[in-house]
Amino acid sequence: MDETAGQVDEARSPRLPPRWFVRTAWVVHRAMYRVTGGRRGLWRPRPDRWGTLVLRTTGRRTGQEREAIVAYMEDGPNLVTLAMNGWAAPEPAWWLNLQAHPEATVVLKDGSRAVRARAAAGAERERLWSEYRKLGKDLDGFATRRPTETAVVVLEPRG
Repeated sequence: MDETAGQVDEARSPRLPPRWFVRTAWVVHRAMYRVTGGRRGLWRPRPDRWGTLVLRTTGRRTGQEREAIVAYMEDGPNLVTLAMNGWAAPEPAWWLNLQAHPEATVVLKDGSRAVRARAAAGAERERLWSEYRKLGKDLDGFATRRPTETAVVVLEPRG
């Protein structure tokens, strides 16, 4: 099964921890970042591993600032992440927010920057998915848990 087809093949899908465990891990990660004043919880990507960043979006309904910690990789000056919501079916709130308000801010281990978000498409999406596949064990298998294609989100620097 090819993830780009957006088909679900539960037989090939790798095992995930229970949803409560995944959500608890997110809460603990955010708490660690906040309690340490940002000294822990973010890291730069390496050739064999993704990094983490804080993504600050504008809420699509409230207009208030929202924060999420997401994994990313670098693609030249761009940062790239996957809108996967822990491989659950719904789109992550941060991605829905970015679709409504694409301008955002990211906080990296070494500082922050203004970005504009967009979904990669076509050959660019295929290339970036292939690069992400090198960083995540069984990425295609996990993607089969979602009923729709997982968006590859490109965060381009705003000048």
